[in-house]
Amino acid sequence: MTSRNVSRRRRVRVIATLTCWAAVAGLVAAPSAMAGSAAGTSATAGSGAPIVGVAGKCVDVQWSGTADGTTVQLWDCNGTDAQNWAGAGQRGSLRAFGKCLDVAGGSHSDGARVQLWECNDTDAQSWSTDDGRLINTGSGKCLDAFGGTATGTPLQIRSCSGTSTQAWAPGGAPAAAGPTTKKGVATWAFPPGGDGIRDVGAAWYHDWSTSNSDVRAPAEFVPMIWGAAFVNDAELAAAQRSGRTLLGFNEPDLPSQANMSVEHALDLWPRLQGTGMRLGSPAVAFGADTPGGWLDRFLAGARQRGLRVDFIALHWYGSDFGDDAANHLMQYVQAVHERYGLPIWVTEFGLIDFSQGAPRYPSPQQLVTFIGKATAALQAAPYVERYAWFALPATGEHAAHGLYREDGSATEAGAAYRVAGRS
Repeated sequence: MTSRNVSRRRRVRVIATLTCWAAVAGLVAAPSAMAGSAAGTSATAGSGAPIVGVAGKCVDVQWSGTADGTTVQLWDCNGTDAQNWAGAGQRGSLRAFGKCLDVAGGSHSDGARVQLWECNDTDAQSWSTDDGRLINTGSGKCLDAFGGTATGTPLQIRSCSGTSTQAWAPGGAPAAAGPTTKKGVATWAFPPGGDGIRDVGAAWYHDWSTSNSDVRAPAEFVPMIWGAAFVNDAELAAAQRSGRTLLGFNEPDLPSQANMSVEHALDLWPRLQGTGMRLGSPAVAFGADTPGGWLDRFLAGARQRGLRVDFIALHWYGSDFGDDAANHLMQYVQAVHERYGLPIWVTEFGLIDFSQGAPRYPSPQQLVTFIGKATAALQAAPYVERYAWFALPATGEHAAHGLYREDGSATEAGAAYRVAGRS
């Protein structure tokens, strides 16, 4: 197999998940800015009920606080009064500790945070249920654990999109199943854009940049600091505005991509860590499991310097188009996970053979078979948090392996990827 790809188109603008596992690999995790209500409270549930969301976690009042403005967050379900919501499953207010679930400032904007506030009968505190969603009456927007599944994720409102971070089950039943939070796409701006992301059922996407200003979609955008030139105040601030998770450098081991030494990457890493965002490793082009390889040396240096890496970002491109292609992918992914003990995001994967210089592509049927097997295996692997096909557009040199044509129609690969992760 090979993940080398020197001719891929790149957008190089000149680009929750689980709690941090970094300690498993000896990496230093940053202290959480929040702590859950499980600590310091032994209150039992009263007449209300929990509201269960993505990853089986609950809507929770931070630290069991009762002050106006207290953050409401996603937290492991624990049966305390901080997760006991009166009115759950009904139209109207949702109340904990005698106060109401409230949209801060009565805002209608995507990303407006929700909080606990004295009940005042305004639309900012009125909620209705619809097909597993909790919709704020004032804004018409959905309660969202935007950013993933991490314990402590603050809740907010966002335009309703059907993603699993907007699936809620008042009363404690499992949350309604939406598109898998694992499945995503790598893309750049092209005519179908957000419609293609929606149609394929992607819960998240990235475009190798810090902002989704040119690729808008009803899915979670994950920003990236592509290379050294993008480690500056403006790009880091853009990333913080655009998402909650940050992807590190893009193929720094290739001269045609980010082209960075391990030492230079380590010197710049504190700037990325300083965003406070969940942080993915640099995504090397190949050899992530190789002792003494680029990623191995980077993670060893991160341990020595006390730097934080929350998960490993991987790229993989298979040159064997046969029935074992999916097994080759998973052998690599598993080997990387076992070496470092961290969760895995496969941020680019596909079948493309670069070994002969000019790319060689599989047949449509080979792609369909691979997509079915690979996505089933990625879904089943508990250490794989997310994966993204390269790429959404089936245009130009990418026509043979992309998912959507410029007229908005799905390729055979696109149709296969559309159903992936839903069973």
